[in-house]
Amino acid sequence: MNINILSDAEVCRLRKVLASARKVVVCCHKSPDGDAVGSSLAWAGYLSEGRDVCVVLPDAAPDFLHWMPGFDQVLRYDKKPEEVKARFAEADLVCCMDFNTSSRTDELQPVLDECQAPKLLIDHHLGPDIKAVQTISRPKLSSTSEMVFSIIWQLEEGRMEVFTKEMARCIYCGMMTDTGAFTYNSNRPEIFYVVSKLMMLGVDKDRIYKKVYHAFSVNSLRMRAYVIYRKMQIVEGTRAAFFSITRNDMKTFHFQKGDAEGLVNEPLRIKGMKLSISLREDTERPNLILVSLRSSCGFHCEKMAREFFNGGGHEDAAGGKLFCSIEEAEKVTLKAIMAYKGQL
Repeated sequence: MNINILSDAEVCRLRKVLASARKVVVCCHKSPDGDAVGSSLAWAGYLSEGRDVCVVLPDAAPDFLHWMPGFDQVLRYDKKPEEVKARFAEADLVCCMDFNTSSRTDELQPVLDECQAPKLLIDHHLGPDIKAVQTISRPKLSSTSEMVFSIIWQLEEGRMEVFTKEMARCIYCGMMTDTGAFTYNSNRPEIFYVVSKLMMLGVDKDRIYKKVYHAFSVNSLRMRAYVIYRKMQIVEGTRAAFFSITRNDMKTFHFQKGDAEGLVNEPLRIKGMKLSISLREDTERPNLILVSLRSSCGFHCEKMAREFFNGGGHEDAAGGKLFCSIEEAEKVTLKAIMAYKGQL
């Protein structure tokens, strides 16, 4: 099966870019998810032979990702800003993983934008706008982690021995989490060919699933039940739902980063539901609402994310931000849903 995603010219160009790199920073987006962390750690693992490679996260990743090989070596900008700045200043290559625009790195953005090192972009989101020496953008692929596997595969001409078990586990976790355990955006047979290759390297997919999806705290599970029971609103005359999570809700349930991961998908389990929107107050900044959108059954939410929520993403999985109160955000959400009522 052909899993190549680069042209011969792109492979040649990438080899030249990597050949001159000795001090590399690999970074990803704010609130890193399984794909951001998995693709970053796997790519860093591949580049580490003969190079000084550092993985930088803008802020904390959920606890259920801390098991990933190499995670204990990552630098967080919100914890060690000066060390991160020094790494960027010394870098002769910066690899931007799983984000299409520098604003998605949030407070790390000025450091990234001002860095003079050439940048390599590897991403699967729509509309990349980062000025890079090479941009590898494949929005139709399931995940950046899948891209990393295919890119290394091509660079090494199909030699599986370059993949370590640790790299394979990171790639699998990224692919799994960005497809909801292969329940959406995962119909391409090439995905499962890659998975079979990863399992041949010793990946225990059942164990990884449990590490990620069976890692809720009691408080997290209670909060999720509360949100669905008390907060979920089905918009009359549509097949759309939304819910909001306030700071008070999070305080009540002792919220930890990652506790709401995947919660936006739950309303889509209702028969015929086409759209689900999650609104969550930021834990630190007032009047900042974090928005997640998921869609199904032929409706695509990415355009709505751009038009109403200052965001974007994939056709059926997008996000954004609103700079207002949670009450105002709910009004914007209702306005957005009604604007698309004919499709919903």
